[in-house]
Parts: sequence; structure tokens; C-alpha cells
Amino acid sequence: MAEEKTALRSVGRPRSVEAAQASLALLLNLVRTGAATTRQELERRSELGRAVVADRLATMIDLGLLKEGELGQATGGRAPRQMQFRQDAGSLLVSAIDQSSIALGIADLNGQLLVEHHEAAQLDAGPEAILDRLATIFDWLLKETEKPAPWGIGLALPGPVEKPADSFEAVPVLQTVQSWQDFPFLERLSMRFGVPVFARSGVQTMTMGEAKAGGGRGLSDMIYVKLGRSISAGLISEGHLHRGAQGAAGMIGHSRVGEDLLEAVAGADAITREGLAAGEEGRSPYLAQTLERHGELSVVDIGHAAQLGDLFCVELLGRCGRLVGEALAPLTNLVNPSLIVIGGVVAESGGDSLLAGIREAVYRQSHPMVSRDLQIIRSQMGASSGLVGAAQVVVEELFAPAMLQGWIGQGSPLLHPDFQKSLERAAATLAVKASPAAGRVGP
Repeated sequence: MAEEKTALRSVGRPRSVEAAQASLALLLNLVRTGAATTRQELERRSELGRAVVADRLATMIDLGLLKEGELGQATGGRAPRQMQFRQDAGSLLVSAIDQSSIALGIADLNGQLLVEHHEAAQLDAGPEAILDRLATIFDWLLKETEKPAPWGIGLALPGPVEKPADSFEAVPVLQTVQSWQDFPFLERLSMRFGVPVFARSGVQTMTMGEAKAGGGRGLSDMIYVKLGRSISAGLISEGHLHRGAQGAAGMIGHSRVGEDLLEAVAGADAITREGLAAGEEGRSPYLAQTLERHGELSVVDIGHAAQLGDLFCVELLGRCGRLVGEALAPLTNLVNPSLIVIGGVVAESGGDSLLAGIREAVYRQSHPMVSRDLQIIRSQMGASSGLVGAAQVVVEELFAPAMLQGWIGQGSPLLHPDFQKSLERAAATLAVKASPAAGRVGP
């Protein structure tokens, strides 16, 4: 009798471990994304037999990846039991590092941000100080919230992040900053928490955050523009983030407007510089008063002055908006987005005059068919967009079909054989850098 049951459970099973893992990964992602949640739906969408689906679901329940949920809607017979993804089986640690601040948070395995923390920090303090602060706050957040152990870290960094050769390879980051050169930041962070680290540029994670939970939710084609000291853009095309060959797509601040680079004439430093000159020369009464009171100006002061009707500041931000729009118009014609979201400190401070300048230039220089239904809005997510996007990066990496097949049989990506090898490589790298002989030249 036992032999007959075993034989029945074997009917329809794939003949190889790879095929079994592929079917497990397929079913998990169908449930996780909500594409199919009942056994009947899973059989139909996966094109797998009833016995195979039942076996795979039982396996994933045993692994703690799925659980049986509520009864679904009956369609003439017994109400089907819905399967649910265990988004609380692990957690994701996320951080967005900028020139003068860091943001950290914890998300569940669906990428839903559960808690966040923001504080001032200076990038030029060096990687060791930033790494120590990240570790301290992550430990504190995990202890205070009592969330499950992390499965991965999502990291947003200022400037482009090169694409790794494989999913678990650590790449050098922030090599343009003197104190960060040759520092194994990703390796140290991965070893510290024993999880894979996935890094992207800040504008790319903000783009994904807006697409996931902001103005771009439900849209397949959008552009996000970050206006700060630098100017960059992120692109979602047909539902996917476009990173480019080296991971540096969207560096529109290096576009030329006239004889200058865009960020040299429309970035936060350029706006502040022109505002300072106007305050010193008395061309802006509001800025002159602010300068007299505080001895300095910021782009926030200039945006506030524009909102109060200061004519110089209104014209300055409107002109900067038009320059940004002129750089955006060719990209808009190329990719035909349904939405452009403007974010960053300049956008948050610039008020209506900046946004009006961008709209004017984009609508004037774009093809009528491209601009017909195009919306251009200001981001409402602020600094949270980078954290939400960083969580989404980790979710997409861990649950990509090829990646998922490598760990689903063990129930956790931390047991993926390639990740275990990456930890060994990281340990070897850190051992070499820590060796007293590492800095010597010659015998």
C-alpha cells in the first residue's frame, strides 16, 4: 500500500533536480506576484499536472515559503483554498546613501517598507565611518522591531554602480571619491551580515521606488529625474529598469546645453551660486535679507523665496527648469513615457516655477503624439523612494527565475551555492587587504 502511494506521488514528477527546481520557482512566483493563488489557477497557469502542483506546494509549505490562506470564491463547487507567500519568512535591509545623509530601513520579502530611519552623514567622512554607522543602525532596527533575519541588503549609492559579472559579485563603489578608492565596501557589508548585497545608483532605486509605490505605480513606461548637485535620470521601459551596458544609464547632467554641462548651469550648486550673487548685489530683496541674517544661502532658501513671489528667484528656477526640459525632450521623444516624475532637493524646493519651466520645454520640443497624454509631476515620496526602490532591487534579484532555482530547494537564498562561494571570495579579499604585507612594494 505504501509502495502504491509512493508510485502515485511520483506520477508526473520531473525526472531531474533542475526540472523540479524550475517548477518550484515557477509556482512560487505565481503565488508571490498574485498571478495565481488557488491550486486550480496554478495548474492552469503553470501547465503542470495536479499531482506535481500538489507535491510542489507541499514542499514549499514545509520550507516555510508558502502557507494556506483563506477560502477563495466558489464557482459552483467547494470554495478553493488560496495559497499565500510567506513575506515574513525573512526581511530585507535597505539603505540609501547620499552626499550628506543616509536613510535606512527594513522591508518584508515583498519589498514592502516596514520601518525607516533618516539622519545626516557626510560621504567624505570615509567608507569605514559609513559602514560602521550602517551596521549599528541595522542592528538596532532589527533588535527594536524584532523582524526575522535578513535575506539580503539593497544599497543605493550616489553616482553610477557598475554591473557585476554575476549576481553575487561585489564591485568597487564610489571610486571617484578619494577616501573610497579600493575600499571593499560591499564585501565588508556582506560579511558583516552574512547576506548578499545588491547595489544600484541612487537615481535607479528612486526610479524603482516611484514605479512601485509612487506616481508611476501601475505604469510600464516612465522617467524619473533627480535634480540635486548632480542631475540624472532613471528609465522604466515596458516595466523594466534600463541600466545600460555598464550600469550608468541616465547621466543626463553631462548633456550639453549651449557650451555648458546641464548640471553646471541647472544643478543645486549653480542655483545656489547665482542666488548668492543676487543676494550680495541686492537683486533679490528676500535673499539679501536671508544672507544678512544667516550669512549663507541654500537652494531651499531660493525655492522658498520663489514661492513668496521673489521675481529673481521665480525667473532663476523657471530658467533652470527650461534647461532641464530641453535636455529631457530628446529622451522623451526616444522612449515615449506616459509619466515624468521630478524629484531631488531642487524639485522639492523649486516650487511651481521650476516645474512649469520643465513642462514648457518638454511639451514644446516633443512630438505631439509623444506629449499628447504625457504627465509631468513632482515626486511626493521624498527620500523614501530610494529605500522602497532598494527593497525592490533585492526582491527582483532574489526571485529572478534563474536565481530562485538555485536556492528554492534549500528554502533560503543564503544557502545558494554561488552565494556561499562569494562569501569565501570576500573573506579571501579581506584577508589579503588586512595582511601587513598588502601595502608593501618589493621584497
